[in-house]
Amino acid sequence: MATINPETVIAGSKFNKFHLLVFIWCFIAIASDGFDIAVYGLGLPQMMNDFDITPAAAGAVGSYAMMGMMAGTFVLGALTDVIGRKRILAICLVMIGLFNFLAGFAPNATVFVIFRFIASIGMGGLMPAVISLMAEYSPRKNRAMIVALMYCGYSIGTIGASLLGIYFLEYLSWRLFFWISIFTVIITPFFLKQFPESITFHVARGNKDKIADILNKATGTENYSVRDHYEITDTDTAEKGVPFKKIFNERKTLSTIMFWIAVICCLMMIAGLGTWLPNIMQESGYGVSSAMIFTITLAIGQMSGSLAGGYMVDKIGHRNVLLTLLGTGAVAFILLSLTSNAFLLYILIAAAGACTAGSQNLINPYITMYYPPDVRGAGLSAAVGMGRIGSITGPLLIGWVLMTNMPAQLSFLGFAVPCLFAFCALLFVQEQHGAEVQKGRIRKAEEAIIS
Repeated sequence: MATINPETVIAGSKFNKFHLLVFIWCFIAIASDGFDIAVYGLGLPQMMNDFDITPAAAGAVGSYAMMGMMAGTFVLGALTDVIGRKRILAICLVMIGLFNFLAGFAPNATVFVIFRFIASIGMGGLMPAVISLMAEYSPRKNRAMIVALMYCGYSIGTIGASLLGIYFLEYLSWRLFFWISIFTVIITPFFLKQFPESITFHVARGNKDKIADILNKATGTENYSVRDHYEITDTDTAEKGVPFKKIFNERKTLSTIMFWIAVICCLMMIAGLGTWLPNIMQESGYGVSSAMIFTITLAIGQMSGSLAGGYMVDKIGHRNVLLTLLGTGAVAFILLSLTSNAFLLYILIAAAGACTAGSQNLINPYITMYYPPDVRGAGLSAAVGMGRIGSITGPLLIGWVLMTNMPAQLSFLGFAVPCLFAFCALLFVQEQHGAEVQKGRIRKAEEAIIS
């Protein structure tokens, strides 16, 4: 009877149709998330008229939704290692689709907030589950790039919403965009049938038949069976206890707090831009269609930053890539507040997308690799959950700025500050106390010696 570490087997596997299936479902899930977050910002001008609310009140509505995401990240994230990430992801898909659909029928802002808040609980729980599953089922050799490609789904969802806005928003109600969200409810039964549960979940429960089936699919062989003994060393040897408590063990406290600060700052920028970019550009003199094109440009920048960053991670490491992106982002936001040249605005907004969502997309797998397998879900959920503080305050702060007599474009200056804070926080992450991060550094050093 062989003793096998399933994570090691999957990490060493070659990308095949099994990995592709996981990727496609994660891509669809995160695209749905991107669509549902984008539609609020795109429909906001019409919604403000229908509900007769001020920019500050509209920002508050956006912030209430982010509070729901924060609750979902903590509550559902804490349950991922208990009932399984697959079930959590299915619950999230149903909550997102059903309650965004109902929000489209809201007769007033209060009812809209209630439905949007519940939907946002699902949106908050979805992200950590998707990230953990994609990282877990990606071969180590291409992990950073696969996760980066998966994150492009978020931008594709945003682009899809923006294209619908360009062609239909002037002729149809903003409510249509929320009704489309029912799609995620429709696909959930197919997801449950095709998607694998987390391998660590099966190992913890001794589901040998399911472990063997997953490993055979991942490797394209028939080498694994119920007769083998499966264990994940880090999980078996880890100190027993509450997962959230263990993210502070073994000298991880400082890094955990620095991750939280960095994620708070990134999500503050992402939520602020996602909610208010179309409105800022319309206030700056651009038409509805032009404002949507700026949103598409932002999404293209997000994809470019994720892909380029994912490629460079394997060359120079997560932290160096993140520091480069965040430093560039601070400069881009300062320039955005100063220029009126349309072509330069498009370039800078693309750069802003690359440096904000691109940074967040790379911080998530960085965090996942930092913690040992038994607390990865808890570590990532805690970071993203705390990060929702940024998501909550971002739309609210920009809404207050827009209530003043200050030119709307100057609000971009406010985004440079969290960029610099995130930059400084990542300087204090202690990689030597990480799990896969430290292993990766050792492995690269060994490869350098051999070569």
